[in-house]
Amino acid sequence: MHDEEIEHGYPGLDETPLSAVMQTGEREVDTALRPRRLAEFVGQPRVREQLELVLESARKRRVAPDHVLLSGPPGLGKTSLAMIIAAELNAAIRITSGPALERAGDLAAMLSNLAEGDVLFIDEIHRMARPAEEMLYLAMEDFRVDVVVGKGPGATSIPLEIPPFTLVGATTRSGALTGPLRDRFGFTGQMEFYSPAELEQVLKRSASILGIEVDAEGRAEIARRSRGTPRIANRLLRRVRDYAEVRADGVATLPVVRAALKVYDVDELGLDRLDREVLGALVRSFNGGPVGVSTLAVAVGEEPTTVEEVCEPYLVRAGMLARTPRGRVATAQAWEHLGLRPPEHVGGLDATSSPLFD
Repeated sequence: MHDEEIEHGYPGLDETPLSAVMQTGEREVDTALRPRRLAEFVGQPRVREQLELVLESARKRRVAPDHVLLSGPPGLGKTSLAMIIAAELNAAIRITSGPALERAGDLAAMLSNLAEGDVLFIDEIHRMARPAEEMLYLAMEDFRVDVVVGKGPGATSIPLEIPPFTLVGATTRSGALTGPLRDRFGFTGQMEFYSPAELEQVLKRSASILGIEVDAEGRAEIARRSRGTPRIANRLLRRVRDYAEVRADGVATLPVVRAALKVYDVDELGLDRLDREVLGALVRSFNGGPVGVSTLAVAVGEEPTTVEEVCEPYLVRAGMLARTPRGRVATAQAWEHLGLRPPEHVGGLDATSSPLFD
């Protein structure tokens, strides 16, 4: 996403398409649900403690904190923490993303506009173009960039000093970062999936902000189906709100939550329609595997990257799918979840004795 300023509020319907109004409303909801200070941030106790020490030390020394890398699966609060870092430092934040920085000039223009103490947040930093990444090395270490003027033998490099700043990078694939870039971060925070109890705290806060009445059992049910991810928990909460307002009395009790999540195809374990299609194809079409991800993706009509990056991580974590050297294999839990009995030998593995099926 490019660096930009967004004016909040609902424009007049006579001037702006309804879709734009709805997008603005969703954006405001997402903004309202984000914690603004470390004290408000739920979960990630280890990262919060470490980050608090980094920021407090920098404040006492009156210097810009070391550059921060936040690593972990999507939806765990990396962007929220970047905004919190800026708020805790009373600094401005500039937001961009790795794919948006295609040329070194894109990064140079952004760096040259930073003021002293600003926070620069680069989401998906592992997807930066190599020329921009190489320019970033010098900026992170020496707070300087070299701007090349001209081409060929007559090209000259002009050093441009930039004020001290703090870079906050977010990545879902820390292994994709180059060694030189990773080593230039002074602090790396590894984000972990949330426990159901932590998600219940997130939901309690979000429900209060959104003005939704959800009882304790309802919150526990949403938390249990949220895959350990606050972003998913908040999304399900909004859909439960819709159902409660239209088909119930506005109160999200346990029966209302269960009915709402059934309408939106989220089952008892948090699997959605695509997850169940992947498991169903693996079990019914390929007898539990092993099967390659490309073949599996064709069977469900999706791109291989969607199956591999969206579905597989949670299915593996839930113990329903295993990655083997020969391909993907459904575990006994997958067969049972689909209401089927696994055969004695699935993909050449003994379903009763293999560790995959314990």
